[in-house]
Amino acid sequence: MLYKRPMEHTGTELRRGWTTGSCATAAAKAAWLMLLGQAPPASVSITLPGGQQPAFAICRTGLEHGHPFAEVVKDAGDDPDITHGAVIRATVRRLPAGSGVQFCAGPGVGMVTRPGLPIPPGEPAINPTPRAMIRTALTEANGTLPDAEVTLSIENGAKLAQRTLNSRLGITGGLSVLGTTGIVVPFSCAAWIDSIHRGIDVARAEGLTHLAGSTGNVSEKAVQKFYTLPDTALIEMGDFVGGMLKYMRRHPVPRLTIAGGIAKMTKLGQGKLDLHSKRGQADMAALAQLAATGGAPRAITEAIAASPTVAEAFLVARAAHIPLGTLIAHSALHTVLETLAPAPCVVDVMVFDRAGQCVGQAGPPHPRTGLSF
Repeated sequence: MLYKRPMEHTGTELRRGWTTGSCATAAAKAAWLMLLGQAPPASVSITLPGGQQPAFAICRTGLEHGHPFAEVVKDAGDDPDITHGAVIRATVRRLPAGSGVQFCAGPGVGMVTRPGLPIPPGEPAINPTPRAMIRTALTEANGTLPDAEVTLSIENGAKLAQRTLNSRLGITGGLSVLGTTGIVVPFSCAAWIDSIHRGIDVARAEGLTHLAGSTGNVSEKAVQKFYTLPDTALIEMGDFVGGMLKYMRRHPVPRLTIAGGIAKMTKLGQGKLDLHSKRGQADMAALAQLAATGGAPRAITEAIAASPTVAEAFLVARAAHIPLGTLIAHSALHTVLETLAPAPCVVDVMVFDRAGQCVGQAGPPHPRTGLSF
C-alpha cells in the first residue's frame, strides 16, 4: 500500500508526516534500483528505525552527469515544518570495492563547520540516523551493502536554511537531513528541541562557559548586549525551556542566564516548563499573591487578579511601585534551579519588557560585571 502520509485525518487527529531523512532514504533506494538496471519505480518502501515499512511516491527520476537520481516531495503532515513540500533528491554512483557508503552534500544540503554536532566538521549535515536508514535501504535494494556514493540535495535548501538556526550551529550552505524515527509528529517541535540540544553541544565544544537561553528575539538581543555574549552562546529556547533545562542538567555549563518576556517568565515562575499559550495561561490569582509578597495592598492584588493579561497586571504593579518584575524573576529562578538540580550550574534570570528593557533580575552577581541582582 502506498502511504502518502503516515496518518490520515480521523476526526480531529492531526496527520503525521515524514522527516527529511525518510524522504532522502526513499529517494536513494529508488536511484539505486535504477542503477541496478530496473525501470524507474513509481514508489519504494523503506524500513524506519521502529521497524515500520511505509512506501513513498517517487515524483521524478533521471540522470545527473550520467548517474541515476530520484526525487521525493516531503510531506510533513499537519506539522508547520518549513521543509513541507520541499523536493529531496538522491543521486547515486558506484565506488571501488571497500569504499563503503559515502555521503556528499548537493545543492541545498549544508556542511558542518563546527565541533559539537553528531557529525564532525567537514562532513555533510546528514545526521547519523538518516545515514543508517540509507545504508539499510541500499542493502535491501542490492542484497548486500554496496560501495556507493550518495549525494543528497534539497530544492531551495539554502534559502530555507536562513529561517533555521543552522548558521549559529555552524552548518553552512543549506539544511540538515534530520530524523530519529523517520516520522514527524505534528506540533511536537522535535526539530526545534533538537536544535536547542545541538546549540548547547556546539557551545560546550567551543569551551564557552556562559550560555543564555531566551524565549524570543527581543530578550535574546537584550541579554546578548547585557553580557556581551557571542552568537554561539545564545540558545533560542522559545517556549521549550523544559527541553533546554533537562538537557543542560545532563550536559551542564558553569553559568546559565534565562531571559524572557514578562508573561512567559511568569508562567515559568508558576512551574510551567512549556511556555506556549496553547499549553496553558498564566495564573492571575497566583500572580496577585506573588505581588502581595512584595508589599502590594489588597486593592492592587485584586486589580492584578482581575487583569486580563500579565502585561496589564504588570502596569498596575508598576504604577503602585511594586517590584513585580523582580518577584517574577525570583520565582522563575526557583523553577529553573529545581529543574536543573543537581547540575553544578550558576543561574540568573532576566525579565525584559517588549522594548528590551530589563524589568526584573534574580541570581548571583556575574563574576565579570560584578552586577548584583
